[in-house]
Amino acid sequence: MKIWCCLCFAFEDEEAPLKSNKVQDNAMREGILENDNNSESNIGNDVEDAEEAAATRLALALTDNGRERDDQDSLRLFEEMIRAMRGGGTNWDERAPVLDEVVHVVAPLALRKSAICFIRRLQGESSSSTAAAAPVTGRVSEDCDRDMHNKRAKVYSGFHDCRYTEAMSADAGNSSSSADRDFSLGQSSSAPSGNEIFYHNFMWSNSNDENPSDSSGGRDDEHEGGTSKSEDLEVRMDLTDDLLHMVFSFLDHINLSRAAMVCRQWRAASVHEDFWRCLNFENRNISIEQFEDMCQRYPNATEVNIHGVPNMHLLVMKAVYSLRNLQVLTLGRGQLGDHFFHALAECNMLKSLNVNDATLGNGVQEIPINHDRLHHLQLTKCRVVRISVRCPQLETLSLKRSNMAQAVLDCPLLHLLDIGSCHKLSDAAIRAAATSCPQLESLDMSNCSCVSDETLREIALTCVNLHILDASYCPNISLESVRLPMLTVLKLHSCEGIASASMAAISHSYMLEVLELVNCNLLTSVSLELPRLQNIQLVHCRKFADLNLRSIMLSSIMVSNCPALHRINITSNSLQKLSLQKQENLTTLALECQCLQEVDLTDCESLTNSVCEVFSDGGGCPMLRTLVLDNCESLTAVQFCSTSLVSLSLVGCRAIAALELSCPCLEKVCLDGCDHLERASFSLVALRSLNLGICPKLSMLNIEAPYMVSLELKGCGVLSEATINCPLLTSLDASFCSQLKDDCLSATTESCPLIESFILMSCPSVGSDGLYSLRWLPHLTLLDLSYTFLMNLQPVFESCLQLKVLKLQACKYLTDVSLEPLYKEGALPVLQELDLSYGTLCQSAIEELLACCTHLTHLSLNGCVNMHDLNWEYSGDQLSAYPSVYNSSTLLSDENIHQSTEQANRLLQNLNCVGCPNIRKVLIPPMACCFHLSSLNLSLSANLKEVDIVCFNLCFLNLSNCCSLEVLKLDCPRLTNLFLQVCS
Repeated sequence: MKIWCCLCFAFEDEEAPLKSNKVQDNAMREGILENDNNSESNIGNDVEDAEEAAATRLALALTDNGRERDDQDSLRLFEEMIRAMRGGGTNWDERAPVLDEVVHVVAPLALRKSAICFIRRLQGESSSSTAAAAPVTGRVSEDCDRDMHNKRAKVYSGFHDCRYTEAMSADAGNSSSSADRDFSLGQSSSAPSGNEIFYHNFMWSNSNDENPSDSSGGRDDEHEGGTSKSEDLEVRMDLTDDLLHMVFSFLDHINLSRAAMVCRQWRAASVHEDFWRCLNFENRNISIEQFEDMCQRYPNATEVNIHGVPNMHLLVMKAVYSLRNLQVLTLGRGQLGDHFFHALAECNMLKSLNVNDATLGNGVQEIPINHDRLHHLQLTKCRVVRISVRCPQLETLSLKRSNMAQAVLDCPLLHLLDIGSCHKLSDAAIRAAATSCPQLESLDMSNCSCVSDETLREIALTCVNLHILDASYCPNISLESVRLPMLTVLKLHSCEGIASASMAAISHSYMLEVLELVNCNLLTSVSLELPRLQNIQLVHCRKFADLNLRSIMLSSIMVSNCPALHRINITSNSLQKLSLQKQENLTTLALECQCLQEVDLTDCESLTNSVCEVFSDGGGCPMLRTLVLDNCESLTAVQFCSTSLVSLSLVGCRAIAALELSCPCLEKVCLDGCDHLERASFSLVALRSLNLGICPKLSMLNIEAPYMVSLELKGCGVLSEATINCPLLTSLDASFCSQLKDDCLSATTESCPLIESFILMSCPSVGSDGLYSLRWLPHLTLLDLSYTFLMNLQPVFESCLQLKVLKLQACKYLTDVSLEPLYKEGALPVLQELDLSYGTLCQSAIEELLACCTHLTHLSLNGCVNMHDLNWEYSGDQLSAYPSVYNSSTLLSDENIHQSTEQANRLLQNLNCVGCPNIRKVLIPPMACCFHLSSLNLSLSANLKEVDIVCFNLCFLNLSNCCSLEVLKLDCPRLTNLFLQVCS
């Protein structure tokens, strides 16, 4: 259901003033519609001030009920609107966007037109005195009237209401009525404070004598076109008060007060008593007269809050005698005299009394609180000698942090008692107060240091229905021989007397659900079998060493900072998450948790290999999905066989030497920091990717992963035995696996036929037999054999027919004829990228390669010492192919270039010759047919002297650090990046 809050504007005809206030109305109209240049009229100036104040109030209302914007922005917005209305029609077009923004805050998009017509009509009236503007103004007014009569409900604007309110206030003279007080309060500042705005709504409403529920404002006697009051009311029913009532029900008092400044209908709706059942004046500087006015205006208020208000005692006495329906009363930060407690019985409907941080009484020894209907009483942080409470219907009583020495209670129905931090209450006083309430269910006696076990025994015998007990910071209790069978919540924080013997008493609380044992320094062990226990906390127990819990309902365990804990045994059918971080001495863990899914044992440094049995099948955790064993440095051999485990983290387990995982659902494993791992076996795991390059000592590897697509062994320098059975594997990186031999490579290629990327960089043990096994990889497109000792590439040419990328960096044993099959026999027909950096090929072999391998798109010759010049001036038969085009570069048109690009058979796009020390000249003429070349990198060529390039698609040219460069000739119309750093 969508609720739209709409604000529609109408303005009465200039010729229909109020009958009863004709003089005032004419004066206001003249003041508003007169030009700013006429500064002699006092009436006009007063009305202008009122209009500015009304705009300010309206801006504040819009700020809180529309967009979230700054008050100063709203004030500036409305000041510009007012200036536009006064300035005539010349500047109105410039102000129209500002008006549109204002109307957008108040009404939906469909109602903007009505608001604009209203402002334009106001502008027309202001300029109606001039004859030239009269026809235009009449048309605008007629259009607006027609639109508003047919589509919009008529509601008087906030501007007219403000002028009317000012006129009524001016007639009142120097009277001391609430209307006069409010008027001065509202006009004192253009930006009222919070207190002023809060109270302004009520006083403003009292400034008029008419019925506040009459949205017509008493001006319906005459209407445009002679319509009657009943007809106008019938039209106005389109904007229902029920809709406003529903929308205003979501506003607090501050925003209700601001909404009242918009128009009379909103003001009448905002002062409805349904919104003012609760009078909240907390920490507000409200006077006795204002509070009395509020009580008279809303006698049916049910809740009053005057906490932190000056003269609190006088105000509360007014409330007690004026508000007969008062149900909730909140007081504080002051002194309450004896008269208040004697008069409290006058509030027959009172159900809740809250007093915080107050001084009770005028020095009388005992403060009586007698009430027949009071249900809830709070006296927190109160200063009193003695208190007596006799309330037969009282259900909850809080005396927290009060300093009374004695509390006499006669409350037979009391079920919640809070006497926490009542340091002056003696043990006998606490015993008498608690045992006088036989229906007690919740008792908070925390920080009552004098409480003894004897008092607890008396309470247990009297309050048989006690469910919640907070005895924290009570050093004298040990719970010995105390029986609380109905207890469900027990909190024992910093109880020095609680020890392992206390668990016998707690075990009799078979209904216990929550147990908190915090900072109990004498506690050494906890052994409990409670069928209903759900939550247990063991924090900062320095001597606590043994935990034994059996509870089918246990769902939450918090164990923290128990340095002596070394054994845990937990049985539960509800526990799903277990976190035992930083238990450095934990050595033994036994779990029987059928629903456990997440376990975090981070920094449990003493855990041994036996923990693997707990989390394997048959170990008591059949539904375990996530296991974290980070920094468990005592683990040496990890072996898991689990059908449910999905994620395993062994980060920082530096002592692990053997890892064996048989987990068919395992999807993620983290081995960062497992520096000493030597043997690893992954049998039937669901891993999709695995990185073992961080295990430098890995020598034996067995992987059987039916879903794995990526495997990285980069850095496993001692890996000599590897069995890889991954039928879906597409990427294998075995860089620097120096011990990997041909037999291992052959087995891998046979069991992983879908490999597309195979990196064997720095694998010197791979020979011809291993390369011939690449024929089992029909989809192989990338092969990296850099830094190997290969002398013959024939196995690659015969086995890798679909190869697109071949990297042969620093293969120094390749001879000049090793690459002849590429440019003489057409080997590797789909090869696109070739990397021969740091090789030993001769100049002629490089020239042949550049001339004949025209299908290459990326070629890297970085660091080739035998490369002397890059001269493509004569390139075989290339020149004769285009005799009519290359006679002169000036003859080349865009059409010829496009045609040549399509006909050229050289596809080279990227050429890298970085750090070639013997290159002295680079000549690339048009006849070289490098129409696709877009990037050329010649940086660090220290002996390069001359560069002459004619290349029509070249975009990137790097000549940085070519310190010998002397001649640079470029005919590259599309060059966008040229680097010439350190070209001295």
